[in-house]
Amino acid sequence: MSDFPRFMEPGDEKDISGRITPRDGPVTVRNPHLEHLSEDVLYHLDLSNKANDLPVMFSDVKFVCFGGSPNRMKKFAEFMVKELGVKIPAGMALTNISHGSDRYVLYKVASVLSVSHGMGIPSLSIVFHEVLKLLHYAKCTDVKFFRLGTSGGLGIEPGSVVITEAAVDGLLRPYMEVATLGMVLQHPAFLDKNLCEELLEIANQDKAYKSVIGKTMCTYDFYEGQGRLDGAFCDFTAEDKIAFLKRVHDRGIQNIEMESLCFAAMAHRAALKSAIICCTVVDRLKSDQITASHETLEEWQMRPQRVVAKYIRQQLGLE
Repeated sequence: MSDFPRFMEPGDEKDISGRITPRDGPVTVRNPHLEHLSEDVLYHLDLSNKANDLPVMFSDVKFVCFGGSPNRMKKFAEFMVKELGVKIPAGMALTNISHGSDRYVLYKVASVLSVSHGMGIPSLSIVFHEVLKLLHYAKCTDVKFFRLGTSGGLGIEPGSVVITEAAVDGLLRPYMEVATLGMVLQHPAFLDKNLCEELLEIANQDKAYKSVIGKTMCTYDFYEGQGRLDGAFCDFTAEDKIAFLKRVHDRGIQNIEMESLCFAAMAHRAALKSAIICCTVVDRLKSDQITASHETLEEWQMRPQRVVAKYIRQQLGLE
């Protein structure tokens, strides 16, 4: 344990700030113990590097899109079928590759994976580990990661699109803390600046809503952690809440959700080019309750999906 914790591996490129530089190339994992496994069962995806021919199944993957809801990511996969012009034989339907597990869904449409991650950091962390290993065993290269989601906005109209430039925790710290072997390790939560700007350029083509790049606060709780007054417990006043939200908004926080910190930290550790793009469903400076209709929420949720779909089409030369 003399060399623990290890934050960097030999060959990792860092800029002057200490960031690991996102890069193209093979998807790599940072765990030497995997080499000694006779079989690696990706339990929550219902896959295995021995029972399944992962290179045949997944080696052409170039884009991995995560979202919280299984149903939303199924609809996104169906949307990408149309966007990429994929032909599905008559009478057939998209198959959830992870149908043997009831935790997550995994759909593959050409070079795009559509994956559900559940709600919150712990749920996202599990599937992120297994998707990374899946891509590594499949010998995938030049893969980009996206999180498509919903969030609470701060000072912007519901339905706006926020592209995350940096993720912070509930104390506004730009790293995720993980208790490991009795120690707390801090993993920086950086995202790819160039990818964020490319997505903003695409998003700004739609004048029906506002799109911004900003910081995202990621919390471990939906109610008290986000300063809501409508949970089962609340130990602060309405004045306390507004003062806090205004303070974080003044520091560049545009939205609040529950996965960005983990997504950014894990993608950064893997040196992946990654981005987070969310629509806002409420302005938390005005209300805690989400009151938009189901139809309106469905339309808002499509906005990040359309932006990323257009980016993928451009990358594939289909635009």
